[in-house]
Amino acid sequence: MRLSELTTYKDIIIQCHDNPDADSLASGFALYSYFKEKDIPCRFVYSGKNQITKSNLVLMMKELKIPISYVSEIGEVDLLITVDCQCGAGNTTLLTGASHVAVIDHHQTIDDSFKLSTIKSNYGSCSTIVWQMLQEEGFPVNSHPDIATALYYGLYMDTSQLSEIYHPADKDMRDSLEYNQSTIFRLIHSNISLNELQLAGYALTDFQYSDTYRFSVIMTNPCDPNILGVISDFALQVDTIDTCVVYNRLGTDYKLSIRSCVKEIRANELAWYLTEGIGSGGGHINKSGGFIFVKDFLHLQPDGDMNSYLYHKMEEYYNSYDLIYAKDYTADLTSLKLYLKKNIPIGVVITSELLEENTPILVRTLEGDLETTVSDSLYIMIDIQGEVSLIHKDKFESSYMFIDGAPNIHTDYLPTIKNTINGHTYIINKHIHTCVALGTTHIYAKELQRTCKVFTSWDESKYMLGKPGDYLAVRSDDLHDVYVIERNIFFKTYEEDSQSNVDSTSKSPLI
Repeated sequence: MRLSELTTYKDIIIQCHDNPDADSLASGFALYSYFKEKDIPCRFVYSGKNQITKSNLVLMMKELKIPISYVSEIGEVDLLITVDCQCGAGNTTLLTGASHVAVIDHHQTIDDSFKLSTIKSNYGSCSTIVWQMLQEEGFPVNSHPDIATALYYGLYMDTSQLSEIYHPADKDMRDSLEYNQSTIFRLIHSNISLNELQLAGYALTDFQYSDTYRFSVIMTNPCDPNILGVISDFALQVDTIDTCVVYNRLGTDYKLSIRSCVKEIRANELAWYLTEGIGSGGGHINKSGGFIFVKDFLHLQPDGDMNSYLYHKMEEYYNSYDLIYAKDYTADLTSLKLYLKKNIPIGVVITSELLEENTPILVRTLEGDLETTVSDSLYIMIDIQGEVSLIHKDKFESSYMFIDGAPNIHTDYLPTIKNTINGHTYIINKHIHTCVALGTTHIYAKELQRTCKVFTSWDESKYMLGKPGDYLAVRSDDLHDVYVIERNIFFKTYEEDSQSNVDSTSKSPLI
């Protein structure tokens, strides 16, 4: 759905959820401004039992001149747009009288019957979705400082101070907005009340702790989601806590804030594990968050004991994976099969063609950000599903060759390269070369039966996550080059090769 599709309606009401937060206010305000600029009669409203009283939100509405009003009914209207929420959700009062309904949201879809909808549950904020939609229409967000500031603050608050960003689009918006820094500073420092400070103190005196795995689970009373991040950040400063989960119940959801300070545990991957099938989660390697939907949780655990669920789920997680440190690892090739890389056109970027040698860069991908330095010998490979890896020039030349034509890449987000000195971002679709394997690139591989975390020889600080059904791979010409290939990519890019005379001698067992 595009915003331009909605300009045909004669009058519009934008509704955010009951007990609005910064993200819902920002999203609705930006939409309101777009339609008002198109001279379409429009109102921005909310409903529910309570009116807005939280100090940072009152200040936000005043400073950014957000024209939202509290209503109990709306009367007849051509189009109702629910933003940061969905009609029928437990946190949204049903306002009747609209001839048509549209939905813009970043939570799990609860009703897929709406013909007019944009729902992206893997985004960190609804503000990001609205920003993207405005970009599609050519709306100059940065020419409206109040809108840019509101959208930034909406993302800031819904991702625990930008620490739980889910998607590269969230990062793109964060980096592009020209917001009022002094206003953001005031809003940030109006966020916690004395009552919330007391609440955090009470929560930190009552927690569960595992001596075996060095994790903690902490419950709080209902509070602003940002307070969960404050508590989890503080808990992680304890010398015997490596990971922690802080949670509370907010209406129809449980909100989780997750932290990790060890490289073997990614907070975002732990968030996915804890919420799989009953919610959603994601964020950064060290800081993440998520939601668990009460209705789905009660089907799984009828007694509703979230504390017990999280504690045992954490224990289960610690026993669910194996670790491989490629630098110190030698594979037992007797348990592996030999595969040959197919001649599929994929993409490669030569970093020195974009920037000068030794320029520090950030490569933004769907899997996360990669920080590296430009070099004549550093190439960036982009496979058929847009996944990114770094490769040395010598290894590239021994395994691939350049060809004419376009690469076979299918992804909804092409990587970008950012110069971290001056902040300039390069859209790399104009700099992608096409290459294919030479027909001599061999790997040994086996299907994983258990989850595996591989710390590769080219990046010892972050692991590649392999799930059951994915493949553990070892390059035939470098037995310490161990990595993971997703199952759906593996069979598209490799085929079994039983005719090769590649040497296969090794001693150490393979997981």
